[in-house]
Amino acid sequence: MKRRFNRTQRNYIIAGLCMILVIMGVGYAAFQSQLRISGTSNIASNFLVRITGITVSNQSGGAADKSDVTTYNDTSATFGTTLQSPGDSITYNITIANQGTIDATLKTISKTDTNNSAIIFETSGVNEGDALNVGEVATMQVTVTYNPSVTSQPSNLNSTLKVDLDYEQTEGVVTPPTPSGMTPNDLKALAVTEGDGLYADEYEAGRYMYKGANPNNYITFNDETWRIISVESDGTMKIMRNESIGNAVWDEASSNNWAKPATLNTFLNESYIQTLSNSDKIVSHTWNIGAITSSNGDLATQINAENEVKWTGKIALPTVSEFIRTNNWMNNIILTAEYGYLWTLSPVENETSIFFAYNNQNSIGFMYTESSAGSNPRDDFSIDISPVLYLSSDITLTGDGSSSNPFIITN
Repeated sequence: MKRRFNRTQRNYIIAGLCMILVIMGVGYAAFQSQLRISGTSNIASNFLVRITGITVSNQSGGAADKSDVTTYNDTSATFGTTLQSPGDSITYNITIANQGTIDATLKTISKTDTNNSAIIFETSGVNEGDALNVGEVATMQVTVTYNPSVTSQPSNLNSTLKVDLDYEQTEGVVTPPTPSGMTPNDLKALAVTEGDGLYADEYEAGRYMYKGANPNNYITFNDETWRIISVESDGTMKIMRNESIGNAVWDEASSNNWAKPATLNTFLNESYIQTLSNSDKIVSHTWNIGAITSSNGDLATQINAENEVKWTGKIALPTVSEFIRTNNWMNNIILTAEYGYLWTLSPVENETSIFFAYNNQNSIGFMYTESSAGSNPRDDFSIDISPVLYLSSDITLTGDGSSSNPFIITN
């Protein structure tokens, strides 16, 4: 169904910032610049404009690229050169691609120059009113020239150029993907920036996670209700059973090394998987099983710690950071646990027999070990399990993900 958005929803800004600082000395000048691009969206579409390349062209005189400086990633580029004498010139081509699902138009170009007479700045390649439609690429040129008319050492040795590119959504109608015949990767086009729903993960590029109290992330698998945790950068979908399958020990030998393998690892990947009617949709995947600390409130550091150790397999458990990042819909699954706790995949740093479980009352990780069994809810460490697995990127889905109309796998 097509939907027309109001002007507030229609304006999406890409702030392209190009800062060029020129430092002139006797007989030469050097400059370094940085370009940044960012975008935001508050509708169910994917706004993704990124830098895809930077090249040097039209060098003249003694102009030379500083290869140790010139680099780029998705959202920023840094580039520099050396100019030796008046008349030297160099041009950088910066390619910017629209890889989202929203057509864009360049509304305005704003340039601020400190107007140093010894330095000439020029930009070209993009103009106000130019379209940057989905799948298209624009190339902006930034040229800096040592003014050929300079005949003596200039008194002003610095000059700065700032370029802002202000894009807005192209006038017209945005048509999100239909909720019929979607692949997991198509769901990324339904990302939001507020309320319950699918969000671009701020910690891991290319990953999208369902957040909120009750987002529309219900999916039918094995004739049961599961919940989608995330759509990964490789297009696979990570899902979690919507209720506990019962309780068990994490490892009978009290080792917190999942890859050992732990007792629960063996059960899920040898016995439990045999009970799943559509196990052919499950793919072997890399899991983050690194140890974390209970007192560290820095989520980014905790995620990095989880990511430091890997295990490859088909079925496991959620990590502690996933409980935190999903912002409480997982608490509804914990309510199905007999004792109000669910096992996580995360061990405790600098320990060999301590594991994390999660509690629905305050979303705080709890530790379990033989030495402190008497202070834990279960002296035998038998805590509830909600399995987690990855589905193939090749599946197709119908439905809208609500509890009344969950996603259904159709192939």
